[in-house]
Amino acid sequence: MLIFKLPFDEKYFTTDKNSEEKSVIFFLFKGNENIDFKGKIKEISFEEILKTNFVLHENIEFDLNETHDEYIKKIEKTISFIKENHLKKLVIARKKTVPIQNLNLPETFKNLCEKYPSAFVYTFIKNNECWMGAFSELLGKFNKKTSEFETMSLAGTLPMDEKWTEKEIEEQKPVTDYIFEIVKKYSENVEKSETQDHFSGNIKHLRTDFKAKIDADNVDVLISELHPTPAVCGIPKDFCRKAISDLENFDRELYAGYTRIETDENIYCFVNLRCGKFYKNTAVLFAGGGITALSSPQKEWQETELKMQALEKSLIENG
Repeated sequence: MLIFKLPFDEKYFTTDKNSEEKSVIFFLFKGNENIDFKGKIKEISFEEILKTNFVLHENIEFDLNETHDEYIKKIEKTISFIKENHLKKLVIARKKTVPIQNLNLPETFKNLCEKYPSAFVYTFIKNNECWMGAFSELLGKFNKKTSEFETMSLAGTLPMDEKWTEKEIEEQKPVTDYIFEIVKKYSENVEKSETQDHFSGNIKHLRTDFKAKIDADNVDVLISELHPTPAVCGIPKDFCRKAISDLENFDRELYAGYTRIETDENIYCFVNLRCGKFYKNTAVLFAGGGITALSSPQKEWQETELKMQALEKSLIENG
């Protein structure tokens, strides 16, 4: 069972399971596997969602949480690695296991939709796995009628009340440059906006938008070339992917992968951030941050904690 909400849309959707058409596909970060939902996309009411029997399984393989000190040492090691290899940035994630009791999945999903109206919000249960997420980073949107393609460079994170520093500006710049260079291979005219603030709950990011006319046949090729962007990986892509695998020591699974949704009018691809894997007794939350030579390990820890709060503080348990 899958339910989701598109950004700035109050309606809920699912798939009707009546065809072999893969309307919604969740791609793993590694890109070698995916989870798909077949059938046409249809609207579903919250009353219908409440009638759905969501069965969560016990987590029998508890992950030992990475301690504050262990994370600090990992980021210090990452900063040394960045300096040694002259990298602009490298994105390092962590995961956190949170105990829960009797999670009310429909009400939690609804709560996320109301708290984050600009986000793509989803939850699903498939193959005995339950995932849920709420995020607004657009990897790509293609309008089938106008052939207009949109994407964004979203990077750099601070609490709402703090001012941007050189670290966040330097973190977002390679993402912007990377996206622009790829998109212009598929279009003669790429529109690029000014960099602006992008607000998401209790944090803000730096954001630059892009628009271009592209051929419909190139949409999936362009998306696969963009993913993973430096916002969730680093540059050069293959080198940084290998470094992430060595430094993180866990499988990102769906985290930092992307979700592809195809409707009659549009193709949407959202980067799968602010997400978690849910069980009867625990939630496994994921978050990461762009590390540069200017990073402060303690601030990076605080940033991941803030990002995880988007889900952690939205959970609704049955009384």
